[in-house]
Amino acid sequence: MEAIREAIRIERLSKTFGNGRKALDEIDLRVAPGEMVALIGASGSGKSTLLRHIAGFTASDAQPSQIEILGRPIQQNGRIVREVRSIRRDIGFVFQQFNLVNRLSVETNVLIGALARLPWWRRLSGRFPRAERALSRAALHEVGIGEYARERAANLSGGQQQRAALARALVQRAQIVLADEPIASLDPESSRRVMDMLQALNVEHRITVLVSLHQVDIALQYCARTVALRRGKVVYDGPSSALTPALLKKLYGGDARELLDDATHDADETHDEPDTPDTAAARYAFALNAAPSN
Repeated sequence: MEAIREAIRIERLSKTFGNGRKALDEIDLRVAPGEMVALIGASGSGKSTLLRHIAGFTASDAQPSQIEILGRPIQQNGRIVREVRSIRRDIGFVFQQFNLVNRLSVETNVLIGALARLPWWRRLSGRFPRAERALSRAALHEVGIGEYARERAANLSGGQQQRAALARALVQRAQIVLADEPIASLDPESSRRVMDMLQALNVEHRITVLVSLHQVDIALQYCARTVALRRGKVVYDGPSSALTPALLKKLYGGDARELLDDATHDADETHDEPDTPDTAAARYAFALNAAPSN
């Protein structure tokens, strides 16, 4: 069997919102299996919009274009494929606002990652097999919050909730993790722990990671490769080590000050209606809930 050469393959991806603004403009991108790539750009540059398209949450403009995940198209020419749920099983999505169901235990939130491979009656009843519960406990211990398994998710700090989201991706057995500004609302110490966990997923589990970041210094520290967006276009794709202040100023002009300011944590404009944490988490669970297993 031929090895998959690209975990993510994007060709001519564009997205225009109702106000006529082009959020993505002819994006071409390749990410190899096992890479950890940073996605940077000023607020509104298209980072969140790009990640949502890769995950099949949002359809692109109706023009010749394609996004492939591990060799399988997830959307083509502005249409999300009918098999999107089965393809999405391989994608773990880590949101900026954690997207845990606050009223449920941490363990149950993590077990949501296993829904897609369970029979329909287990999904409806919430009765998870022992093997899946053992996997969830192991994942929680791996990210350093095993002692909080029985706590309500609402009781965790922001950094702990984000680590629970990473444990969910482990239980999901995701081959790709898309992380959308995962440290934007965290303090420096929590940010370091979350980025360390993402790096561990990449190095120890060989999970492909594409993480959008607002801080160039974090990209330099954790990712060998950086892709930079400006106004929906890829303006740089290369070694993170080459991202000098002079190059950033050339690429972004006045926006470079925002990229170089570690204290700035503005989120991308997604042009979607905001979700409450519980609603967003429920949507995530539904996205993973593929057709019933045999």
